[in-house]
Amino acid sequence: MSTAMNFSTKSFTPRPPDKGAFPLDHFGECSAFKERFMECLRHSGYESAACRQRAMAYLECRMDRRVQLMANEPLEKLGFKDLLNEKSEEKPEK
Repeated sequence: MSTAMNFSTKSFTPRPPDKGAFPLDHFGECSAFKERFMECLRHSGYESAACRQRAMAYLECRMDRRVQLMANEPLEKLGFKDLLNEKSEEKPEK
């Protein structure tokens, strides 16, 4: 019996995650948005649903920055469709 392993039959090619990982904000461009979100979490007992407006603002900040802190992605795809509908309903039609 041979106990040698043959590693050449399978190859693993790493790829970046689809979502959930993005560069650190080294220049602190969105730190004010992050602090408001964290403060909201502390006050709500870490109930993230209560802080969705602030989470959306933080992600918008990251997408709007010039140093590519996050790829542009429609907010509807990030789970904020209901908040966007609320914003459009608040604006009176002319």
